[in-house]
Amino acid sequence: MDKSVARPATARQRDLFMAFLRIGLLGFGGGPAMIPLVQQEVVKRHAWLDDEEFSDILAIANTLPGPIATKMPGYIGYRVGGVAGCINAVLAVILPTIVAMIALLGVFSRYRDVAWIQGMGQGVVPVVMVMMGQLAWDFLNKSQLALGWLVSLAMAAVAGVLIYWLGVHPGWVIGGILAAALLRPTPKREATP
Repeated sequence: MDKSVARPATARQRDLFMAFLRIGLLGFGGGPAMIPLVQQEVVKRHAWLDDEEFSDILAIANTLPGPIATKMPGYIGYRVGGVAGCINAVLAVILPTIVAMIALLGVFSRYRDVAWIQGMGQGVVPVVMVMMGQLAWDFLNKSQLALGWLVSLAMAAVAGVLIYWLGVHPGWVIGGILAAALLRPTPKREATP
């Protein structure tokens, strides 16, 4: 079956809500820290998407303006649950943050000088670093399988130079790669007699 016409997996609204609620509850560190959690829920746990579809959604979401923490749930929710799924997934992922912000800001403003309050945020940073490292390693392996080690490492090095040393926004880098892939000529297959 042609992949372009394959129907995505469908999700029950309750399952969709619970999956993104877990992401919202456990996604410490903001949108980028949620990406491995989204992958765990939608690819590994529920199989609503495969790794390639998830990678494509992540790449496109990174090129668009706005927070990735709502773009990905919105699109994935729409894809597997329609308009109701989109609304459901976005509400589920932002609800814990809204409740936590209201509660924690009240506590923080009252006890901001207490040492353990100041250390809370610092304690989460190493965990988020490991999660992002695992996601980067997974993408490097997928890239290696599709393009080979040399091309994968060369593209990573060029992207790193453009983003970190030259200050090019990651969206422009990803957009350039997508444009190059779209404009690349497709090799002609010789007809077999």
